[in-house]
Amino acid sequence: MNKPAKLILSLGALLMMAGCSANGGQSYTPGTGVKVGLICLHDDSSTYDKNFIDSMNAAVESLGSKVSSKIIKTGVAEGNECYIAAKDLVKQGCNVIFADSFGHEAFMLKAAKEFPNVTFCHATGTQAKTANQSNYHNAFASIYEGRYLAGYAAGLKLQSMVNSLKQNNYDDKGNIKLGYVGAFPYAEVVSGYTSWFLGVQAVVPNVVMDVQYTRAWYTLDGERDAANMLITRGAALVSQHADSMGAPNACAEANVPNVTYNLFTDGAISYSKIDWAPYYKAVINAIYDGKAIDGEFNNNWTGTLATGSVVWDVRDPAAKAATALIEAELKNGTRKVFDCSKFTVKNGQCLTTYLADVDDDGTFQGETEAIKTEGNITFFNESAGRSAPYFDVRIDGITELNPGNN
Repeated sequence: MNKPAKLILSLGALLMMAGCSANGGQSYTPGTGVKVGLICLHDDSSTYDKNFIDSMNAAVESLGSKVSSKIIKTGVAEGNECYIAAKDLVKQGCNVIFADSFGHEAFMLKAAKEFPNVTFCHATGTQAKTANQSNYHNAFASIYEGRYLAGYAAGLKLQSMVNSLKQNNYDDKGNIKLGYVGAFPYAEVVSGYTSWFLGVQAVVPNVVMDVQYTRAWYTLDGERDAANMLITRGAALVSQHADSMGAPNACAEANVPNVTYNLFTDGAISYSKIDWAPYYKAVINAIYDGKAIDGEFNNNWTGTLATGSVVWDVRDPAAKAATALIEAELKNGTRKVFDCSKFTVKNGQCLTTYLADVDDDGTFQGETEAIKTEGNITFFNESAGRSAPYFDVRIDGITELNPGNN
């Protein structure tokens, strides 16, 4: 299981915070109010960005006088606009700057190199492990566990629906069809839809799933159209990793149960999200106390169920109670989301070895063995080498309808 990252004292980082260079950004005096900046790809009309904004607001409120000011920049594209936004936040005196989208990373790292007295924290990124930049950090959470739990709850719902399903909800082998709207065929999305599928399958074994990609993180029409297409193909349940209300709205209109991400809508049967507040508080507290932010592995921080960073819920009280028992098993390690005995690859083959691209050095070649055995369970060890997901295995039972090249 993942463990919460430790906040440890680093003399070099303390000296960096105590000193100040002409172009390094404003130095910080420990014990004084921290000035915080947040860069978001969209505004709060995006369920994804709203989750980051809400978490930041909650963290700042709970920290009280430890935060002297908060500046949130929204609508910042994944290009040089991010560098410009970061530079402006430095100019406004921010001691720590967070960013929320994968494509922001190169520009956050550029700013981190230019302003060594400022801490830069990037969610979903992969470069902190190899960048060797002491003021630059990546963070994510074991959200695959939350998606698995939301999927398990959805499986209980599906089990209760069996007698009301229609012929087109089954394939020609008698498997029940599921649907998933994904933004891109990246590891983050693949890890998410696979964990959700395995959660459903833990309750209802005879399921298959179609995945339709939109090629955008936020496209209301695209996500709605993708969901409608999956419903037309017979999906009895639909979930998504995309940031608008397009898919949930389409499901509501078609009266098809939906499992949401980031926002628990009125019509959703279950949901999961990352609560970023524990990370924000850990970082800001470390800066306030004069400590460096460092992870157990190369400046990566992984939030977990135990840290309160992975959140899930379900409407039905009985399903919630049953799913809570599964959560306990995930916490104590007696259940693993990517248990290799629970899925196959390449037409029935068991996964016994897999080199994952954990270092992300630009070669797109796997270099880290991801299969691990603990006790009597052999599993894909997601989030063990870095915080951002690297599970990109395509398992039997899931079909990407428009896989493409990226």
